[in-house]
Amino acid sequence: MTRLLLTRQDPEAEPLAGNVKVTREDWLNAALTLLVSDGVEAVKVLSIGAQLGVSRSSFYWYFKSRQDLLDALLAQWEATNTAAMIGQSEAPASTITEAVCNVFRCTANPALFDTALDFAIRDWARRSGAVREVLDLSDNRRVEALAAMFARFEFPRQEALTRARVLYYMQLGYDMAGLDEAPEDRLAMVPHYLRVFTGQEPLEEEIAAFSAYARRFWGAPKGETT
Repeated sequence: MTRLLLTRQDPEAEPLAGNVKVTREDWLNAALTLLVSDGVEAVKVLSIGAQLGVSRSSFYWYFKSRQDLLDALLAQWEATNTAAMIGQSEAPASTITEAVCNVFRCTANPALFDTALDFAIRDWARRSGAVREVLDLSDNRRVEALAAMFARFEFPRQEALTRARVLYYMQLGYDMAGLDEAPEDRLAMVPHYLRVFTGQEPLEEEIAAFSAYARRFWGAPKGETT
Protein backbone atom coordinates (compact mmCIF):
# COMPACT_ATOMS: atom_id res chain seq x y z
CA MET A 1 0.00 0.00 0.00
CA THR A 2 1.22 3.49 -0.83
CA ARG A 3 1.34 5.67 2.25
CA LEU A 4 -0.05 9.17 2.18
CA LEU A 5 2.20 12.02 3.18
CA LEU A 6 -0.02 13.67 5.75
CA THR A 7 0.92 17.09 7.00
CA ARG A 8 0.67 17.88 10.69
CA GLN A 9 -1.30 20.89 11.91
CA ASP A 10 2.01 22.65 12.58
CA PRO A 11 3.08 23.91 9.11
CA GLU A 12 6.74 23.72 10.22
CA ALA A 13 6.48 20.00 10.99
CA GLU A 14 7.82 17.38 8.61
CA PRO A 15 5.28 15.30 6.64
CA LEU A 16 4.55 11.93 8.17
CA ALA A 17 6.00 8.82 6.55
CA GLY A 18 7.41 5.54 7.80
CA ASN A 19 7.69 4.53 11.44
CA VAL A 20 7.24 7.93 13.01
CA LYS A 21 5.69 8.40 16.42
CA VAL A 22 2.40 10.17 15.81
CA THR A 23 0.16 12.32 17.97
CA ARG A 24 -3.59 12.51 18.43
CA GLU A 25 -3.61 15.44 16.00
CA ASP A 26 -1.82 13.31 13.41
CA TRP A 27 -4.49 10.61 13.66
CA LEU A 28 -7.19 13.25 13.46
CA ASN A 29 -5.64 14.99 10.46
CA ALA A 30 -5.21 11.67 8.65
CA ALA A 31 -8.86 10.85 9.31
CA LEU A 32 -9.93 14.29 8.07
CA THR A 33 -7.92 13.75 4.89
CA LEU A 34 -9.71 10.46 4.22
CA LEU A 35 -13.12 11.88 5.14
CA VAL A 36 -12.72 14.66 2.58
CA SER A 37 -11.20 12.53 -0.18
CA ASP A 38 -13.09 9.23 0.14
CA GLY A 39 -15.99 9.69 2.57
CA VAL A 40 -16.69 8.43 6.06
CA GLU A 41 -16.62 4.75 5.03
CA ALA A 42 -12.90 5.12 4.32
CA VAL A 43 -12.15 6.35 7.85
CA LYS A 44 -10.95 3.06 9.34
CA VAL A 45 -8.41 2.50 12.07
CA LEU A 46 -6.36 -0.14 10.23
CA SER A 47 -6.08 1.82 6.99
CA ILE A 48 -5.14 5.05 8.77
CA GLY A 49 -2.57 3.20 10.86
CA ALA A 50 -1.05 1.72 7.72
CA GLN A 51 -0.84 5.13 6.10
CA LEU A 52 0.79 6.60 9.18
CA GLY A 53 3.08 3.60 9.57
CA VAL A 54 2.00 2.78 13.13
CA SER A 55 0.09 0.03 14.88
CA ARG A 56 -3.46 0.11 16.26
CA SER A 57 -2.04 0.50 19.76
CA SER A 58 -1.10 4.06 18.84
CA PHE A 59 -4.72 4.77 17.93
CA TYR A 60 -6.10 3.36 21.18
CA TRP A 61 -3.70 5.50 23.16
CA TYR A 62 -5.69 8.53 21.98
CA PHE A 63 -9.18 7.22 21.09
CA LYS A 64 -11.51 4.71 22.73
CA SER A 65 -12.99 3.49 19.45
CA ARG A 66 -13.62 4.37 15.81
CA GLN A 67 -16.81 6.12 16.96
CA ASP A 68 -14.72 8.22 19.32
CA LEU A 69 -12.61 9.25 16.31
CA LEU A 70 -15.71 10.06 14.25
CA ASP A 71 -17.06 12.17 17.12
CA ALA A 72 -13.73 14.00 17.20
CA LEU A 73 -14.00 14.70 13.47
CA LEU A 74 -17.40 16.34 13.98
CA ALA A 75 -16.05 18.35 16.91
CA GLN A 76 -13.08 19.48 14.81
CA TRP A 77 -15.41 20.59 12.01
CA GLU A 78 -17.53 22.61 14.41
CA ALA A 79 -14.44 24.11 16.06
CA THR A 80 -13.15 25.28 12.67
CA ASN A 81 -15.84 25.89 10.06
CA THR A 82 -18.78 26.74 12.31
CA ALA A 83 -16.64 28.76 14.69
CA ALA A 84 -15.07 30.66 11.77
CA MET A 85 -18.42 31.55 10.22
CA ILE A 86 -19.76 32.78 13.55
CA GLY A 87 -16.53 34.59 14.37
CA GLN A 88 -16.47 36.41 11.04
CA SER A 89 -20.09 37.45 11.44
CA GLU A 90 -19.19 38.98 14.81
CA ALA A 91 -16.02 40.74 13.58
CA PRO A 92 -15.98 44.54 13.99
CA ALA A 93 -17.47 46.43 11.05
CA SER A 94 -18.66 49.99 10.50
CA THR A 95 -21.26 49.09 7.85
CA ILE A 96 -23.32 46.04 6.95
CA THR A 97 -21.44 45.77 3.65
CA GLU A 98 -18.14 45.63 5.51
CA ALA A 99 -19.64 43.00 7.81
CA VAL A 100 -20.64 40.85 4.83
CA CYS A 101 -17.13 41.25 3.40
CA ASN A 102 -15.85 39.81 6.68
CA VAL A 103 -18.07 36.77 6.11
CA PHE A 104 -16.87 36.51 2.49
CA ARG A 105 -13.39 35.85 3.91
CA CYS A 106 -14.61 32.40 4.92
CA THR A 107 -14.94 31.34 1.30
CA ALA A 108 -11.73 33.09 0.26
CA ASN A 109 -9.42 31.56 2.87
CA PRO A 110 -9.46 27.73 3.07
CA ALA A 111 -7.53 27.84 6.35
CA LEU A 112 -10.39 29.84 7.83
CA PHE A 113 -13.27 27.79 6.41
CA ASP A 114 -12.61 24.41 4.76
CA THR A 115 -15.29 24.11 2.07
CA ALA A 116 -14.27 20.57 1.13
CA LEU A 117 -14.68 19.48 4.75
CA ASP A 118 -18.12 21.09 4.90
CA PHE A 119 -19.17 19.13 1.81
CA ALA A 120 -17.80 15.91 3.32
CA ILE A 121 -19.82 16.44 6.51
CA ARG A 122 -22.97 17.07 4.46
CA ASP A 123 -22.38 13.89 2.48
CA TRP A 124 -21.87 11.99 5.74
CA ALA A 125 -25.13 13.42 7.09
CA ARG A 126 -27.02 11.76 4.24
CA ARG A 127 -25.97 8.42 5.71
CA SER A 128 -26.34 9.17 9.42
CA GLY A 129 -29.31 10.59 11.26
CA ALA A 130 -27.11 11.53 14.22
CA VAL A 131 -24.74 13.51 12.00
CA ARG A 132 -27.74 15.10 10.29
CA GLU A 133 -28.88 16.41 13.66
CA VAL A 134 -25.44 17.88 14.37
CA LEU A 135 -25.36 19.46 10.91
CA ASP A 136 -28.82 20.97 11.32
CA LEU A 137 -27.85 22.49 14.66
CA SER A 138 -24.67 23.88 13.15
CA ASP A 139 -26.50 25.37 10.17
CA ASN A 140 -28.98 26.99 12.54
CA ARG A 141 -26.16 28.48 14.64
CA ARG A 142 -24.51 29.91 11.54
CA VAL A 143 -27.72 31.40 10.17
CA GLU A 144 -28.64 32.88 13.55
CA ALA A 145 -25.18 34.45 13.81
CA LEU A 146 -25.62 36.03 10.37
CA ALA A 147 -29.11 37.22 11.31
CA ALA A 148 -27.65 38.82 14.44
CA MET A 149 -25.07 40.52 12.21
CA PHE A 150 -27.81 42.11 10.12
CA ALA A 151 -29.76 42.99 13.26
CA ARG A 152 -26.75 44.93 14.59
CA PHE A 153 -27.27 47.29 11.67
CA GLU A 154 -30.95 47.78 12.52
CA PHE A 155 -32.51 45.35 10.06
CA PRO A 156 -35.87 44.12 11.44
CA ARG A 157 -35.81 40.53 12.72
CA GLN A 158 -37.67 38.91 9.82
CA GLU A 159 -35.67 40.78 7.22
CA ALA A 160 -32.41 40.04 9.05
CA LEU A 161 -33.21 36.32 9.10
CA THR A 162 -34.23 36.30 5.44
CA ARG A 163 -31.07 38.09 4.34
CA ALA A 164 -29.00 35.79 6.53
CA ARG A 165 -30.48 32.71 4.86
CA VAL A 166 -29.98 34.12 1.37
CA LEU A 167 -26.36 34.98 2.16
CA TYR A 168 -25.56 31.67 3.83
CA TYR A 169 -27.20 29.26 1.43
CA MET A 170 -25.95 31.19 -1.60
CA GLN A 171 -22.39 30.88 -0.30
CA LEU A 172 -22.78 27.12 0.20
CA GLY A 173 -24.40 26.61 -3.19
CA TYR A 174 -21.88 28.80 -4.97
CA ASP A 175 -18.97 26.67 -3.83
CA MET A 176 -20.87 23.40 -4.29
CA ALA A 177 -21.51 24.31 -7.94
CA GLY A 178 -17.74 24.27 -8.56
CA LEU A 179 -17.87 27.13 -11.06
CA ASP A 180 -14.88 27.50 -13.37
CA GLU A 181 -14.56 31.21 -12.69
CA ALA A 182 -11.47 33.38 -12.93
CA PRO A 183 -10.62 35.15 -9.64
CA GLU A 184 -10.93 38.61 -11.20
CA ASP A 185 -14.36 37.75 -12.60
CA ARG A 186 -15.49 36.66 -9.15
CA LEU A 187 -14.07 39.77 -7.53
CA ALA A 188 -15.79 41.97 -10.11
CA MET A 189 -19.12 40.60 -8.88
CA VAL A 190 -18.48 41.40 -5.21
CA PRO A 191 -20.02 44.93 -5.23
CA HIS A 192 -23.13 43.56 -6.94
CA TYR A 193 -23.45 40.69 -4.48
CA LEU A 194 -23.15 43.14 -1.60
CA ARG A 195 -25.97 45.26 -3.00
CA VAL A 196 -28.17 42.17 -3.40
CA PHE A 197 -27.40 40.81 0.08
CA THR A 198 -27.70 44.11 1.96
CA GLY A 199 -29.70 46.53 -0.18
CA GLN A 200 -26.96 49.08 0.43
CA GLU A 201 -24.11 50.57 -1.56
CA PRO A 202 -20.67 49.26 -0.52
CA LEU A 203 -17.77 51.65 0.00
CA GLU A 204 -14.86 51.51 -2.42
CA GLU A 205 -12.39 50.98 0.41
CA GLU A 206 -14.39 47.95 1.60
CA ILE A 207 -14.21 46.37 -1.86
CA ALA A 208 -10.50 47.16 -2.12
CA ALA A 209 -9.77 45.64 1.30
CA PHE A 210 -11.63 42.43 0.55
CA SER A 211 -10.12 42.14 -2.94
CA ALA A 212 -6.62 42.47 -1.52
CA TYR A 213 -7.41 39.79 1.05
CA ALA A 214 -8.96 37.39 -1.48
CA ARG A 215 -6.09 37.72 -3.97
CA ARG A 216 -3.75 36.31 -1.32
CA PHE A 217 -5.59 33.01 -1.79
CA TRP A 218 -7.06 33.26 -5.30
CA GLY A 219 -3.98 34.74 -6.94
CA ALA A 220 -3.31 38.17 -8.43
CA PRO A 221 -3.08 39.08 -12.12
CA LYS A 222 0.38 39.21 -13.67
CA GLY A 223 2.20 42.41 -12.83
CA GLU A 224 -0.07 43.15 -9.83
CA THR A 225 1.01 42.89 -6.22
CA THR A 226 -1.07 43.14 -3.06
